[in-house]
Amino acid sequence: MDTNHVQTTEKKLHRSLKSRHMNMIALGGAIGTGLFVAGGEVVSTAGPGGALVAYGFIGLMVYFLMTSLGEMATYLPVPGSFGTYASRYVDPAFGFALGWNYWFNWAITLAAELVAGALIMKYWFPDIPAIVWSALFLAGIFLMNYLSTRSFGESEYFFASMKVITVFIFLFVGTMLILGIGGTSPGFTNWTTGEAPFVGGFGSILAIFMVAGFSFQGTELIGVAAGESEDPEKNIPKAIHSIFWRILVFYIGAFIVIGFLIPYNDPNLLKAAEGVENVSISPFTLVLDRFGFAFAASFINAIILTAVLSAGNSGLYASTRMLYAMAKNGKAPAVFTKLNKHGVPVPALLATAAFGLFAFLTSLIGEGTAYNWLVNISGMSGFIAWLGIAIAHYRFRRAFHAQGRDLKEIPFKASLFPFGPIFAFILCLIIIAGQNYTAFTGDEIDWYGASVAYIGIPVFLAVYLGYKWLRGTKMVPLKDVDLSRDYDK
Repeated sequence: MDTNHVQTTEKKLHRSLKSRHMNMIALGGAIGTGLFVAGGEVVSTAGPGGALVAYGFIGLMVYFLMTSLGEMATYLPVPGSFGTYASRYVDPAFGFALGWNYWFNWAITLAAELVAGALIMKYWFPDIPAIVWSALFLAGIFLMNYLSTRSFGESEYFFASMKVITVFIFLFVGTMLILGIGGTSPGFTNWTTGEAPFVGGFGSILAIFMVAGFSFQGTELIGVAAGESEDPEKNIPKAIHSIFWRILVFYIGAFIVIGFLIPYNDPNLLKAAEGVENVSISPFTLVLDRFGFAFAASFINAIILTAVLSAGNSGLYASTRMLYAMAKNGKAPAVFTKLNKHGVPVPALLATAAFGLFAFLTSLIGEGTAYNWLVNISGMSGFIAWLGIAIAHYRFRRAFHAQGRDLKEIPFKASLFPFGPIFAFILCLIIIAGQNYTAFTGDEIDWYGASVAYIGIPVFLAVYLGYKWLRGTKMVPLKDVDLSRDYDK
């Protein structure tokens, strides 16, 4: 490796993210429009029982993935995390492809959230052009990331806190309604009506796996932020342990409340697929409105806006740090290693924001066809990143065993190895394969639908195989895996 890539500056990233920041970054990544809006579509598709089963399984998978990532991140807390881990523990080509895959994923997410934020603002200001709001949001998100890592952490703490408070209010109000306080208790009626609690059988649950997977994407941000955690050996395990139980309570609790209070065939839930701009069909709006909560729709709309801004904020942060890490490892131009006095990789930040802006502008051209393809490529990227985490952790542990190292050297050990990463790997493969399995079940194969859903896979493989062919890389033998802990303290 060219050392010029590694030592372009003496400045270092600042380890300024405290325990509370790490907790909220992890938690905030799991709470977003997937819960506030898509929760209605989930219940209407699979029923309340199907929603609980699907989210329970995906929640368990995410727990194993996060403990796998947490084990590696406490052992080697570096920016870029699993891109670096994949290079060290699997194959440099795999790390290269995984890193660029993740950068692209979150850069496109930034563009998608700029579009979503503008749609949300139309609820209050229908006559103001969408591009005005998108420009303002991009400027604000860029500023929060440019000032310092601490400013990013504080902004994420605020955004996540608003989402958490809203879920608590929803669970409290919902429990009151279920008990008959504030209205007539529905009892178990909605769990036994029609096909409930399981609607559509296994096929519907499989479909919800996809939605649930997208809902939880972002929890891996804690691994990216590990490189700037104040005390990674303490803060990362603490965040990993707390996030699983909080996600379980929030998601499972929310679907229990929705299942009791809103029948799966409610017309509002059936319209849930209309998108983030139709806040009136959010199950959160419906429940709060039933309780007599004044301005319920406006309140939930504001919370959804914080969720969108949080996703854009996290997306810019994650992709910037991944680009910085790749540059440090010689897998991206060395200019992206440059930091300002606050420890922010400004060239990487500018490049990512510019790409996000370019992707956003494609949404305004030619009915957004190019933008839709970019978003579809990105949609698969998060699941590929999860696969990479499972593979890297499995190889990490196997290398420890092959080299006769003592597991006591690992500050935080993932539970149930090797079951955890293997279970996560298999379930991830099922989710990836099922992205649009209906394209192959009709009388004729829907080639366009299949290509839109699965385009991310050949793109990833092309990057992986291309780098492997150009650099002649091979899978690192277990006895040669680099298990050193050389990172900037």
